[in-house]
Amino acid sequence: MSAPLRPFSGLSLKLLAFNLLLVFLPVAGFLYLDVYERQLLDQQERAMVQQARLLAAALAGREAIPPQEAAALIQRLDRRIEARLRVVDTQGTLLADSSRGGPPALPTPTGERYSRDLPASPARDSLLYRLGATVYRLWQRRFTSPVPVREVDTYYRAGAPLLGPEVRAALAGRYGAVTRPTGGQRSVTLYSAIPVRGATGRSDRAGEVIGAVLVSQSTLRLRAALVDVRLGIFRVFLGSVLAAFVLSLLIATTIARPLQRLADEARALVDRRGRLLGSFRGSARGDEIGDLARALEELTRRLAGHLRFIESFAADVSHELKNPLAGIRGATELLAEITEVEDADDRVRFLGVVEREVARMERLLAGMRDITGIDAHLPAEPAPPVDLGSLLAELVESARRRAPGVEMTFRRSDDAPLVVQASPERLAQLFDNVLDNARSFSPPGGTVTVELAREPGFARIRVDDQGPGIPEAHRERIFDRFFSYRPGEERGGHSGLGLAIARAIAEGYGGSIAAGPRSGGGARFEIRLPVS
Repeated sequence: MSAPLRPFSGLSLKLLAFNLLLVFLPVAGFLYLDVYERQLLDQQERAMVQQARLLAAALAGREAIPPQEAAALIQRLDRRIEARLRVVDTQGTLLADSSRGGPPALPTPTGERYSRDLPASPARDSLLYRLGATVYRLWQRRFTSPVPVREVDTYYRAGAPLLGPEVRAALAGRYGAVTRPTGGQRSVTLYSAIPVRGATGRSDRAGEVIGAVLVSQSTLRLRAALVDVRLGIFRVFLGSVLAAFVLSLLIATTIARPLQRLADEARALVDRRGRLLGSFRGSARGDEIGDLARALEELTRRLAGHLRFIESFAADVSHELKNPLAGIRGATELLAEITEVEDADDRVRFLGVVEREVARMERLLAGMRDITGIDAHLPAEPAPPVDLGSLLAELVESARRRAPGVEMTFRRSDDAPLVVQASPERLAQLFDNVLDNARSFSPPGGTVTVELAREPGFARIRVDDQGPGIPEAHRERIFDRFFSYRPGEERGGHSGLGLAIARAIAEGYGGSIAAGPRSGGGARFEIRLPVS
């Protein structure tokens, strides 16, 4: 029973985790806004300080600050700046204020006024922003330290002296800065105070502080802009999360599920006894999953063919061994019926039958050992460089000595060495089997010709004989195991494995062997081996 398809397998969850990296940049940008906001506040404070220093420099060098001149300077500057400027004397008395005579101000519970109309951000009231703000507050509660609650100060009540901590620091000759909540708003107001110094003559009071310039500005405009930025980043964040889930679902559909189906097919492919029950169905997809499915389909096809070969090989072995065993059994039964004194010639004849059949079984077993050894061990055997010209010359000379009634000739297309990577013993076995086959079919006085030539990437070896040739119907079957076609001859002298062993060796080294007719009569075997 196949496993049910899961919408999110282990691979899908890993891909989802990888896709969630899409949200890393918007989250990092969202968290970086705090740093960015602090930098903007620092820049805003520096701009305020520069404005205060300009005004303080304009009012410095006097015994006391003239209120009319201070008011005139502020009024000229007020149209060019967004901060609120105030000038106080050493007692904190307000001498000039940029909000007087300017545009309509927004009163707050502390008496602080904005120097400009600041539009409220409509994005803050949107559902998306409130959702993002809720998530952000949860993040802050979990991963950041709690921010202490600031109390609304009471230093700048209407009509009261302006003697806040920053003003007192300025009147003492230092720079003073304070951040306070803006009444009725989520923003804060930055306060900076710069001392105004008097005349620098020889008087005992030369260089003394004669007042202070207080500059203040709300961060509402800055925060309104950050609200829009936060909302944009949160939209990107939600879009990234949605894209991650969509991509993960797409991958689960196009990758994880096909892989799971292949796993199910693999589990159902073989039963408990190891029998092959079916094959992979393949796929028409043009991607790597389709390549894998088609490769598995080809693998099962080859495995099924190999299993069929094993079954047929076992049946062939059983059949081939049955004949000599039957001959041995018949001969021994007849021997048991012959007395010691009678039919001595029959005893010798029956013993000869037993010996021949035993030799035949030994040849069969040796051939089966060779061919199974080639299938199992050929890829692991050492494969040094072998010069085919030298090897074939030695093998042809050896075959000539074994068959004096048949002429054996060897020629090559050129003297350049043709080298292959293979076991010399296996190559000798390959060529000896082909040469012995050609010699056995050659008539007395016939000629067997071996020719070595070079082809692009291959060495070509042709073995021609002058025998009866091979019928077209048998040109492929002669390479089958235990097949032998020798009209007029008994089967007992040939196992039918020589050419099968030759093909196994040639194909094991990436080559090929084929049989065909020879021009002028006879048979031609053509062997191709890849050169190194």
